[in-house]
Amino acid sequence: MTSSPNAAPLLGLLLDVDGPIASPLTRSISIPSIARDLAALANAGNPVVFNTGRSDAFIAEQVVPPLVAAGLEPGAPVWAICEKGAVWAEIDVNGLGEVHVDDALAMPAEFSDAMRAYVGEYFDEFGFFDETKRAMVSVEQHVHVASADYLEAQPRFDEHARETLAALGYGTVREGAERPDAAGRVHWRIDPTIISTDVESVRLGKDLGAARAVELLGARGIRPQHWRTMGDSRGDYHMADWLHARGEAVRHVDVRPADGVPDTGYPVLTAGDLIHDHAGAVFLSRWVEASRRGDLGDDE
Repeated sequence: MTSSPNAAPLLGLLLDVDGPIASPLTRSISIPSIARDLAALANAGNPVVFNTGRSDAFIAEQVVPPLVAAGLEPGAPVWAICEKGAVWAEIDVNGLGEVHVDDALAMPAEFSDAMRAYVGEYFDEFGFFDETKRAMVSVEQHVHVASADYLEAQPRFDEHARETLAALGYGTVREGAERPDAAGRVHWRIDPTIISTDVESVRLGKDLGAARAVELLGARGIRPQHWRTMGDSRGDYHMADWLHARGEAVRHVDVRPADGVPDTGYPVLTAGDLIHDHAGAVFLSRWVEASRRGDLGDDE
């Protein structure tokens, strides 16, 4: 059985799921070492926090079973922060604990109903309405659909979502372009990714997830000596941005740097030509060794 978590473990991990942990092709943990290394890090007392736009149901189905099968021990410090901070739960050997939802950040039911109907009638050839989301509205590419076909069709859904919200009296922002309501307010964000579009409160984001993570760890008296954040999009940098602004020692791993690495006040790490979960696996293995040594050394 895992001992009580160290109040000042060597590492705190704040990890996006799609890309660095789960393959964007299979939507599952496809590289066995990833689950083994995550379990080893958590069993050693290093907190592992998944900070994702995915639902808690996805985490329960695709992430928890491989961790448990890889030897996750009772008491290991692992959490899931889902839907970009709107939903969160602790993870243990029995699965997800109590699921908490910030209802103030949830999309209006009338909009959810309208998008479900639209996807069923006009978009089902390319994607599906994610019924597991508690706060966001998401449509995701079918795994059998070619990426190029989905990305060509995706803007039609995005524009329909924007028009529907405008008709309901809400202001929106989409890829930096704001469309405020009559009072000049922006309520909801339309956020396309390479496999999905999330429609969400503008208050949601990986920075909110980072804040939730620090709060959850603080409740257990845990403050890591070093943080490592990891993701495959520009929005994932907001995790490290938030931690850096708070004065934490942090490095960010970008597993899809082809989009361009922004200027930051902290180091950004990449894995050469490796991307997505292949890159994620490399860094997790390095961190397992560092945890065993008790010294990060140079993990670049």
